[in-house]
Amino acid sequence: MIDLDVNTEFISPDRMAMLKLTDEERQLYLLQDMSPFNDSSMDVDVDGAWAERQGTGADAANPFDTQAPARHLDDSLSRTIRQHRNRTAPIPPVNCDRDDSRADRAWIPLHLREDSPETLEEKARAILVADMADAEFKEEREDRREDRRDDRRDRGNYRGNNKRRRDDDNDNHYRGDDRRGPQRRRNDDGPRRRYEEPPFPKLRRLLLNIASSTKLPQDEAIEIAKFFGEHFDDERLRSDFFDVFVQLVIEQPFKIPFVAAVAYYANDVNSQITIEAMKRVGDRAQEALNAGEWKEFKLLLRFFACLQSLYEEDGVFTFLGQLFDTVVDLQSANENDVVGIELVKIILLTIPYAIVAGGERFHEQAQQLLKNTGIVASNAVPIESLIHSYVGDFESKPVDHHSVIGLLQAQLSAEAESGFELRCIPRIDKDALRRMNTEEDALPTAPQTHAFPTFTIPSPVNPGPRPVFPEAYFSLFADQEVDTVPKTTDIASSLVRDAIVDTINQLDFNREMVAKFLVDVDCYWSVDIFAKRGSPFDKFRELVGDKVQYKSEDMIIDAIFSQLFKLPSAEHKLVYYHALITQCCKVAPAAIAPSLGRAIRTIYKNLPMMDLELGYRFLDWFSHHLSNFEFRWRWTEWLEDLELSNLHPKKAFILATLDKEIRLSFAKRIRSTLPEPMHSMIPERLDADNSPDFKYDNQQTPYATEGQTLLSQLRKKATAEEIQVTIDTIHEKALEQGVTEVLVPSTDAFVTAICRLGAKSLSHVLSCIERGKDRLLELSQNEVARRQIVASVVEYWKDQPGVAVRIIDILLNYTILAPMTVVQWVFGSHMGAGEALTESWVFEMVSNTVAKVTNRNRQIASARLQKGLPQEQIEMVEATLAKDRDNARELFKYIEDSMRGVAEGSADTLVEKSSNGALTEEEVELIKAWGKRWHTVFIRKAQVEESVVGEEAVEARIRLLAAEPDVVAESMEQDGDGVAEATNGEAQMSLA
Repeated sequence: MIDLDVNTEFISPDRMAMLKLTDEERQLYLLQDMSPFNDSSMDVDVDGAWAERQGTGADAANPFDTQAPARHLDDSLSRTIRQHRNRTAPIPPVNCDRDDSRADRAWIPLHLREDSPETLEEKARAILVADMADAEFKEEREDRREDRRDDRRDRGNYRGNNKRRRDDDNDNHYRGDDRRGPQRRRNDDGPRRRYEEPPFPKLRRLLLNIASSTKLPQDEAIEIAKFFGEHFDDERLRSDFFDVFVQLVIEQPFKIPFVAAVAYYANDVNSQITIEAMKRVGDRAQEALNAGEWKEFKLLLRFFACLQSLYEEDGVFTFLGQLFDTVVDLQSANENDVVGIELVKIILLTIPYAIVAGGERFHEQAQQLLKNTGIVASNAVPIESLIHSYVGDFESKPVDHHSVIGLLQAQLSAEAESGFELRCIPRIDKDALRRMNTEEDALPTAPQTHAFPTFTIPSPVNPGPRPVFPEAYFSLFADQEVDTVPKTTDIASSLVRDAIVDTINQLDFNREMVAKFLVDVDCYWSVDIFAKRGSPFDKFRELVGDKVQYKSEDMIIDAIFSQLFKLPSAEHKLVYYHALITQCCKVAPAAIAPSLGRAIRTIYKNLPMMDLELGYRFLDWFSHHLSNFEFRWRWTEWLEDLELSNLHPKKAFILATLDKEIRLSFAKRIRSTLPEPMHSMIPERLDADNSPDFKYDNQQTPYATEGQTLLSQLRKKATAEEIQVTIDTIHEKALEQGVTEVLVPSTDAFVTAICRLGAKSLSHVLSCIERGKDRLLELSQNEVARRQIVASVVEYWKDQPGVAVRIIDILLNYTILAPMTVVQWVFGSHMGAGEALTESWVFEMVSNTVAKVTNRNRQIASARLQKGLPQEQIEMVEATLAKDRDNARELFKYIEDSMRGVAEGSADTLVEKSSNGALTEEEVELIKAWGKRWHTVFIRKAQVEESVVGEEAVEARIRLLAAEPDVVAESMEQDGDGVAEATNGEAQMSLA
């Protein structure tokens, strides 16, 4: 303690306990003014205390006299413990030689003065050193924490490294049984051994994190190239590295230019690295081309385009010309061919990267390709008119309809006129590595060039495992007053969108990483095209000024909704995009939330003109999203729309949203989140959360006694004969009352009793249906009884129609109901003048029914595309497919005819209500608009099915199967029950 030059007169209660003071000494000590803030109380002469203890006076031999001159504690060198911990004076080394030390002498409690000065010194040293070490350790930890805050990127905050070090062999550092203080361990044990990261883990880490750290991507690429060159002779490392290399190209499209930069710089380090990289990527590209995996093929081809300057002659442009020749052949054979359109899209998206990498000498080849592709890009196939995001006769629409390839063609033609500026694509300094090694003179003056890989385009071309359709460009924020996203005339709108969309769809198995990459999207493009993250929308124009910059958050939300609203079907299940938006909100809430709020308001504003299917996708997402954030939303913004008719799309959306939210929670909880004017939209009877009333409990209801008897019999599991007696009683009473269809009241009573008995949960109702299945199957032989089954289920669950939809779905699975029965009930007795078309659960029921039909047809068609089937099985499968295909066509035709009458205003009930004044002219127009939107949706679904399971489509796949005898036919992805997985109610098909 003497060595530390620290005054220790102030002793805490904990220290008193350690020094073993008696109660009397403790009390006397506390009565003294020993505050560390009172300097006078600290001036105690240790020399005098020693002399008094020995009884020899001040001249007695003091063991400290030979070490330090007498010092008064009044001088400026004395300081308090608080000053010591604040580092107001230098701290002498803890392990200094005691013989050379100089320090003040401290006051010692009386009962300890029998100890020698050396003992006192050691005890005090142990106490103060521990305090100092803890203070230093804490301060160092704070310093490290501050250093981490300076890095704008979150590096993951991984913990547990100390545990990992403890578990190392022969490592005694930070062991659980090591009770030494941190500073003692540092001094005694010496520096830790240096950890050398193995080559492959280091290469893998560097490659996966390229363009994601604070370093320049160019410098990272050079570092990777050099390090890989040093270990290129390791065969296993080389193989593993290229596996990661190819996987990165396919799964992380943002990083393709930077991965290509690694191969480019590696050409200067060791040309064999580039040759091997091109071979591995080329082999994977050929596999994708053979299998019709167009997205993978496009990304792998982009890698080659980014190395355009390393090829002999025209490089990638020669192969793009060959691809276009294939397009011409496909279009000549079938002018409505969609595979050729997909190939043209790949060509147009590859040209910009090849131009940036190759330079001006390839401008002429690019312009020639654009002239050739212009004819195909301007050609519209029939189904393209049915995939417009906005429909109806409106004077102005948020965004004009553009096909993706048509937009790309126009944008690239404009870029050609301006000299292919392409400012959004990142560039690298091609001579950076050469300049770093100019003094060594170890590199050639020009890079070594290579022949472009040879690809074989299969004939016939494999259309791929999934149907290919033309794609429309969808945007919520494009061409607005404030340009937060690129204009549709800017090539950046297509290039950035394409990379974002590919990242979303290629990494669907890890939405957390997708959200991270999307939030960091501004790291992967040219520096000046994005504004600062989280820039407020209302001040965006002021912050950007004259620069052309975009909000990365708006582009992220725009791209996700373009996939959520993709027609005719999304790439993945819609819930994936729901979860991705939620994850983005969690990763960057301050930046994403405002953009998402503007997107919601934009969609809601345009609901009347939006495609009906997209409107219901938005409904499902919106209610799901609110459930993840405590159902909070600014409903007050939409209060004025409560005055609208229930037939208006906005009012219908609000009602449908509340119904969906109640399904996800309960009525009382949802009402508490709404403003007062909206409380009446949720019936109070739902607050009790009880089962719906059993109408036969009311004695005024016809057949009330028999209905109650049926319920009791079902509950007691009565025999079929006993139930039949009750049914016969209903028939007799119905005949007495003049009812011709006696099955209607008996079916109503039986089905209502089943619903009442199974009202607790879907598992209960499933058990009840299973118990009464024989009776229900018997009833299903009668068409009128089948429709009554649907009517009874919907009537019982009228306050919770979502449950009714689920029960109808179960009855379809049991084949108790036929798909046509459900459709006929909806568009027959339930539709009225068309009011039912505004109810979300009606669309849900019809869509689910149609999806079951189309899924079955696709499964049968997939079974036909198996190799080695015996002729008998082929004939059986083809006969079944032909029959079910005709049934599906009949179903679609019924829906189309029903909707055409409503859309044109010629439906009988609509004309009648319009004539007698039951409906106003405005309401009639609203119903007609609903009819047009319904008609468009199911016309599109019918055409999609024809392109997938129609005779021509199946025959084309069979010819392809015969032309590739060694390739096993692609089969549909199935779940554990052997049922094809559906995307938005439509199965993923291996047909096109």
